[in-house]
Amino acid sequence: MSLHVDIFGRSTGSGQARPPLVLLHGWAMHGGLFAPLVEALREQHTLHVVDLPGHGHNRDCGVPLTLDACTNAVLDAVPDAPWCGWSLGGLIALRASSKCPERIPALAMLCATPKFVVADDWPHGMPVEVFRGFAEGLRGDWRATVDRFIALEAFGSDHMREELRMLRDAVLAHGEPSPRVLAEGLQLLETSDLRDALPGLRVPSLWVGGRRDKLVNPRAMREAASITPNARYVQVEHAGHAPFLTHADEVAAALLEFLARHPDERRDPAVCFSSKNPELDTGVRRDDEHEHP
Repeated sequence: MSLHVDIFGRSTGSGQARPPLVLLHGWAMHGGLFAPLVEALREQHTLHVVDLPGHGHNRDCGVPLTLDACTNAVLDAVPDAPWCGWSLGGLIALRASSKCPERIPALAMLCATPKFVVADDWPHGMPVEVFRGFAEGLRGDWRATVDRFIALEAFGSDHMREELRMLRDAVLAHGEPSPRVLAEGLQLLETSDLRDALPGLRVPSLWVGGRRDKLVNPRAMREAASITPNARYVQVEHAGHAPFLTHADEVAAALLEFLARHPDERRDPAVCFSSKNPELDTGVRRDDEHEHP
C-alpha cells in the first residue's frame, strides 16, 4: 500500500514546476503540523508532506515503524528530492540519505540527531529512562503520555504556551495515531544509532536546532554536524523542539539558503535557486560549515 502524501505548491503562475522538498514529521504527530513551514516555503518549492506509517492518513497502511521499512515506503511515495526530517523524521531522513544519495541530493535535520539517547561517548543525549517512562505510560493511557511528550516539546521555547496550544490542536487533526506504532516509535528513538553513517555521508546537510530544546540537545546536533562532511549547523535562538511552529520564517530562510547553495544539479538550475535574497537576515545563528575532503 502506497503512503498518502500531501503536496503543496505544485507550480508557479506560469506553470513552471517548483523544485521538490520532502518533509517528515516526528513521533506521534503527522504532516499537517508543518503548516506554518509549508506556508513559508510553498512559493519556492513543491512540498511533499508525508504522514509516516501508523500516523495520520497512513495510520492503517500496515508498514512497520522501522528505519528500513519507513525509508523504503517513503522512497516509493515521493520523487527524487532533498529530505527535511524533524525529530524522529530526521532519523528516517538520515537513513534514506545514507542509503540512497542518488535520490536525495541534500538533507536537512530539524531538531534531530543520529542517536537520541545518552551513551558514554554521546553525553548530550536524553536519558534512556525518559523513553522507557513514556513507553510505560503508553501501556496505561496513551493520550496522557502523548500530552506529556508534547509538553516537553514545547518547554523552554520563548513562545511555550503558543507552541503547546498548536501542538495540542494539531496532534489528532489527521486522526488518532496507532498505539502500537507509538510504542514502535519510542523503541526506534531509544535504540537507533546512525553516527557511523555521518563521516561517509555523500550529500550536503543542514542541522537546525532550537537553543532551548529540552528533547534534542543542540550540543548533540552541533557535534553531529562537526563529524559530517559538507555540513552546517544553525541555531534558532529562542526556540524549543519545534522551531518551525513559532519561528517558521527563520527556519524557512535557513532552508532556502541551504537549498540554494546545494541545488539538485540534475534539475534545471532556473528552478533550483530561491528567488529570495540568500543574504537576508534570517534571525538564526550559523556555525562554520564543515567541508572535509
